[in-house]
Amino acid sequence: MKTNRLAREKSPYLLQHQHNPVDWFPWTPEAFAKARAENKPIFLSIGYSTCHWCHVMERESFENEAIAALLNAHFIAIKVDREERPDVDRLYMTFIQATTGSGGWPLNVFLTPELKPFFGGTYFPPEDRWGRAGLPSVLSQVAQAWRETPGRLLAHGTQVVEALIESATPAPEPEEARPSREWMEVAVEALARQYDGEWGGFSNAPKFPRPSSLYLLLRYQHAAGEAPLARQARSMALHTLRAMARGGLYDHLGGGFHRYSVDRYWHVPHFEKMLYDQALLALAYLEGFQCAADPAFAETARGILDYVARDLSDPAGGFYCAEDADSPLPEAPQEKGEGAFYIWSQAEIDAALSPDDAALFRLAYGVEAEGNAPAESDPHGELRGRNTLILRHEPDELARLTGHPAEAVRESLAASRARLFALRSGRPRPHLDDKIITAWNGLMISAYARAAHLLPQPAQGPSDLDRARHAARFLHTHLWRDGVLYRLYRQGTGALPGLADDYAFLIAGLLDLYEAGGGIEWLQWAVELQTTMDTRFWDAEHGGYFSTTGQDPSLFLRAKEDYDGAEPSPNSVAALNTLRLGAMLAHTPWQQQGEATLRAFSRQLRQQPGAMPQMFTALDFWLSPPHQVVLCGPNPGPYLGILATRFRPNEVRLFADQGEGSRWLGERLDFIRALPDPRGKTVAYRCEAFTCRQPEETPEAFRAALAL
Repeated sequence: MKTNRLAREKSPYLLQHQHNPVDWFPWTPEAFAKARAENKPIFLSIGYSTCHWCHVMERESFENEAIAALLNAHFIAIKVDREERPDVDRLYMTFIQATTGSGGWPLNVFLTPELKPFFGGTYFPPEDRWGRAGLPSVLSQVAQAWRETPGRLLAHGTQVVEALIESATPAPEPEEARPSREWMEVAVEALARQYDGEWGGFSNAPKFPRPSSLYLLLRYQHAAGEAPLARQARSMALHTLRAMARGGLYDHLGGGFHRYSVDRYWHVPHFEKMLYDQALLALAYLEGFQCAADPAFAETARGILDYVARDLSDPAGGFYCAEDADSPLPEAPQEKGEGAFYIWSQAEIDAALSPDDAALFRLAYGVEAEGNAPAESDPHGELRGRNTLILRHEPDELARLTGHPAEAVRESLAASRARLFALRSGRPRPHLDDKIITAWNGLMISAYARAAHLLPQPAQGPSDLDRARHAARFLHTHLWRDGVLYRLYRQGTGALPGLADDYAFLIAGLLDLYEAGGGIEWLQWAVELQTTMDTRFWDAEHGGYFSTTGQDPSLFLRAKEDYDGAEPSPNSVAALNTLRLGAMLAHTPWQQQGEATLRAFSRQLRQQPGAMPQMFTALDFWLSPPHQVVLCGPNPGPYLGILATRFRPNEVRLFADQGEGSRWLGERLDFIRALPDPRGKTVAYRCEAFTCRQPEETPEAFRAALAL
């Protein structure tokens, strides 16, 4: 079978296109030079391997010989994996969002040979339909315009670039714009106006989980106590967590969350599963459990972590990045359908279970003979006769409805889930994208580390803390070389140095791993990474972090991310990282950098509070006096278990283990050197601004002291 240049790449997304008749290039100087030499515009197509509409456009257009001939004759075609090159993706996504008002993937942009964008969009159909131009029409029109009026397109590209550069230049903020708690209040009020009081979440349809908004709400309720808005913030967060976990967004058989819901009910999902969603939602459910002590939140978090351990974990320690939305149809394996792996007919469930168990399961999970998708959620009838499992009735409610004992209901449902999961495991699986991305692994390290002392640990296999350590060791071994962090690993270390989010998310994960008792080496590496990040990305003039180093000549814009979307902005995460490090190590320059980052984005925080909910977690930390808990001695585990049950997001932990940890910290902190040797015992100190109270010498005394 004929292949193109993409056959030499390692990216699963690029390899999916290696047999296209399109003469694809990867994003390389060779492609840019060819465009300049032949004076052809560039057709840039960006996507990722688990993207449903990317697959659709490939089947419809990029495998089409006639469309490929148009592309090959008039354009230099470049294919980019957005997960491999998020810097390229963000640059051109900014253009598309600015010029069309929306964005998404696949992202298709026309560039001048100097890489300046002048036109683009997302999905283009293979012919004119639905009131929009098809890709052949677009290609023909752009090719004609390039032949007849190239000067106009070049001038437009130059204007676009100048406008994007100008918009990325921060306007100076007045000195009196000091970040305050009132900014958080305004942000919570903004979320309250968007809140779906019936189904949870903060939009209509499609509805995306946005964990950063939940982090903001939980921190505000913690800070504001019993104020009416604080109670409302708590209610919005907990209701949304419960609604997402009950809906089809959550995989009730295998654990983990799908990408988003196509409806407001969290019922019919877009079925791909992304690592970053698992990590960020696990953290949200862990914090919800700390705040509300609802065991359902702990069960959901455990389900996420077990899914990642089972299906997204590399034996060497890293975590894979995604599973596809599409998979082969069981009845026609040569064809693929979205969600085919996950959905069920009533007949399949009845055949798999005993009549009594099937009846109970159907009632619990909303299974219907005609399929359970609402008409507005399935406008094309693709799910007719199929069911996305949604939790209609909790076991106690089901027991009241059926008259069965509650424990018997729980046992029946658990056995049915196990039976259906085993059957589902025999279906053709969705495609697995096995790239190991540094940033997303950092998020997952955070999730496992924070679960280590809060959730019951797996009966078999590594503990959550061991999984976090294992992943951190993998990244240190394979993606940290000569003082530089690298972005990804697949069949070897990728060539792209890490971007700001790789540094920021990994530093956050290492701080969580250290605070979970993972070892002093992770705090030491976090300090080293933060120092490197400051050198490579810090804006000394205006504050905040650039997303890139500015050393890649193919990128015409060096921007700072200021939006917490599906993934948080590296600036939001870095602001909290520097404040945490400052509170751990009494390092004033990092405390000042954290404040400078807050000030750099103060205009967004005040005027567009919904844009950066994650940044408010850093603001909340900055507004709180620094509290430290120092665990001194060889066995901090019981104390960590007590600490894990409390929601105290602005507290930091230090470990004086009378070994390397005590020595390293003692070189930086006078009060650590002054602590007496506990002589084999483990004691806990509660400190404020590095001034400590008398130690609590038993876990029981520590628990009682915390309750005061």
